[in-house]
Amino acid sequence: MSTLSIRNAKKRDIEKIYKIETDCFPEAEAASKEALKERIKVFPSGFLVAELDGEIIGFINGASTMEKHIKDEFFTSMKYHEDKGKTLMIYGLDVSPKFQRKGYAAKLMYAFIDRAIDDNRERIILTCKEHLVHYYSKFGFANEGISESAHGGAAWYDMFKVL
Repeated sequence: MSTLSIRNAKKRDIEKIYKIETDCFPEAEAASKEALKERIKVFPSGFLVAELDGEIIGFINGASTMEKHIKDEFFTSMKYHEDKGKTLMIYGLDVSPKFQRKGYAAKLMYAFIDRAIDDNRERIILTCKEHLVHYYSKFGFANEGISESAHGGAAWYDMFKVL
């Protein structure tokens, strides 16, 4: 029987993380390897990986802020991260294509929500494409409509969850 574990990302995980990121997002939307490294370094508790039998198959990552919405510049630099921020932002929820539709993304999401609650955060925010609005609503996220974000040239929706 396969064993799934969720843990904080480590610097040594970057190659596998970057591969999954580029498999899950178009080039214009995917985080750079440097951005991913910075996220792990600056806010390791906000970067979780899922391992199935020791193999990294997915991850969820973000930062904390006092803002109510994610701005495009947040995706490229952790200089906007605020340790004491009451809101956690989700920058990405990625699962390797061959492991998708098996519930692993949900396990990562629940772990991230639990971490936010344990850290006394007040809310979680994210942006997603229209076809994923329904998916995130299953976790209690509310849709605020079309986002001001134009990250990667795509149309995004702002979503939030009060904890």
